[in-house]
Amino acid sequence: MSRLIDQFPSLSSLLREALGDKLAPNAQTLLEMCSEDVVFEFPYHPPGFQERVEGRTALEAYLPTVSKLISIESMTLNHAFISAEGDMAAIEFSCKGHSRETNARYDQDYISIIELKEGRIARYRDYWNPLVVLSAVESAPSADNR
Repeated sequence: MSRLIDQFPSLSSLLREALGDKLAPNAQTLLEMCSEDVVFEFPYHPPGFQERVEGRTALEAYLPTVSKLISIESMTLNHAFISAEGDMAAIEFSCKGHSRETNARYDQDYISIIELKEGRIARYRDYWNPLVVLSAVESAPSADNR
């Protein structure tokens, strides 16, 4: 697998910490940790924000949009719960950051439900407070930027 640019190295590190040896050992970046047919879902997305991203190619195109909006300063893992079979995980974590556009704080708490298949993330459901992102950015990303 070619080395992919990691838009969110702090998230990659957090996932490695949370999921440990459940992830393929050669997967270093977020994209490398994902299966080709990965699905990312954002159930609490605010209007104008993406609800679902399907496939690693689509995720690779989507991540720079998020990276342009938010600068992540740090991420802290609070809890990680992995199923006995090792194919499901629930992680609770927080992040400190700011909006690149407005410089307003983006301090967010997350709970993510992750399904793993053969050492890769197959499905990632990301639960976060949409009011935090709305207060940090002036406008939602346009459809042209997705």
